[in-house]
Amino acid sequence: MVGDGHVPSSNSNCSNHNSKKTKDNKNNKKKKKKRGGSKKKMTPEQTLAFKSVSEWVFLDHPSTSSSSSSLSFSAAAASFLVDDFGVQKSLGKGGEKMVFDLHSHSKCSDGFLSPTKLVEKAHVNGVKVLALTDHDTMAGIPEALEAARRFGIKIIPGVEISTIFSPSEQSELDEPVHILAYYSSCGPKRIEQLEMFLANIRDGRFLRAKNMVSKLNKLNLPIKWEHVARIAGKGVAPGRVHVARAMLEAGYVENLKQAFARYLFDGGPAYSTGSEPPAEEAIQLICNTGGVAVLAHPWALKNPVAVIRRLKEAGLHGMEVYRSDGKLAVYSDLADFHGLLKLGGSDYHGRGGNSESELGSVNLPVVAVHDFLKLARPIWCDAIRDIFESYAEEPSDSNLARITRFGRTRILKSGSPLSCGKDLIDRCLPLWLTNEERQNADFEAIRLKLSHISINQGGTPIPVESK
Repeated sequence: MVGDGHVPSSNSNCSNHNSKKTKDNKNNKKKKKKRGGSKKKMTPEQTLAFKSVSEWVFLDHPSTSSSSSSLSFSAAAASFLVDDFGVQKSLGKGGEKMVFDLHSHSKCSDGFLSPTKLVEKAHVNGVKVLALTDHDTMAGIPEALEAARRFGIKIIPGVEISTIFSPSEQSELDEPVHILAYYSSCGPKRIEQLEMFLANIRDGRFLRAKNMVSKLNKLNLPIKWEHVARIAGKGVAPGRVHVARAMLEAGYVENLKQAFARYLFDGGPAYSTGSEPPAEEAIQLICNTGGVAVLAHPWALKNPVAVIRRLKEAGLHGMEVYRSDGKLAVYSDLADFHGLLKLGGSDYHGRGGNSESELGSVNLPVVAVHDFLKLARPIWCDAIRDIFESYAEEPSDSNLARITRFGRTRILKSGSPLSCGKDLIDRCLPLWLTNEERQNADFEAIRLKLSHISINQGGTPIPVESK
């Protein structure tokens, strides 16, 4: 037996063993780093952020009372782990992951999946909050919301707006810039203004796609416009991907990547611009309609520093920084310098292949999500208030449609009749706002006005659908 103070006379075996252990430990540490870092308990900041985000994510899940949910969130947050980037690994009720994907596309623009199939894919991939951000249209939002209701996913109504940034009067220096807009579950206020703005861009997309087809024809690639329009689908404004798919189906390229690399890249031989508005104008409209404006994929810009500086002055709220392959440090620094939110999403289109990030693959730190909601929630709350105020002041069918546009089935699912406008607001607000947000003097005043308004004013009663 070796005593506590005994030192072996020959330590060669021991030293070899210790050396091997040291090497093994170093190798294990390297492996851990490659997997994203070692796990650790949440910091107090992350715990508070998680609790706030969870409350919003599960806002329209009435199965848990507010008092018990507060306790369960606190207890759960204390035991959850995060990685070195502050990304939550096992969040949500029942140990579910709480994954946000703030950038995705459906067939309503240039995606390959219907809004329903996109939501189903998000569900399979563990996404809990999905922003549908089709190019220059919000046509897919109602379908996505209906599908999300079946899968327990929260939808952020969004849109990716095509714009042009002009650094000077020289048009050859112009470059395309895409701005993501995020709205409340009730949707944009003054939506007709936004729809007209987007319709003008979509009209320009048709002309742009026709110009691309014409240029390809001149390059001895006889693509037919009817082929492109058929691929895009009825009512969908064609984009470059639809032209690329027509080229692929006609056998002129081996894959979509080749179509872009050879012909359709910015400034390429078949590239064409549409009638995109100035980026600053789009940002101002997003702000005026109750949205949060975020710069999409800044790494695709030729001169990101100048773009970000000018757009911040116009009212830009944030920019994409996180991708599936991690955080881009230079853009993170730019966001910090200009005081912008740091967000990100997969930009999923459903094309398949290794060149596209998978839906839900971008790891957003819980603190980044919290910062986003902290800025967005007051903006969205004001938009919801304005929409209800408009109905209280003028209880017309058109103002009623603004309330139910993005959630008709969900809002009208109860079997109880809606006798007055107060019933409507009492049914809607718990789906969209926290208790604290609802306990507001403005909403109380609106509720009082609506209590005197018959729900079928304007000549068309609201049908009440069963669950």
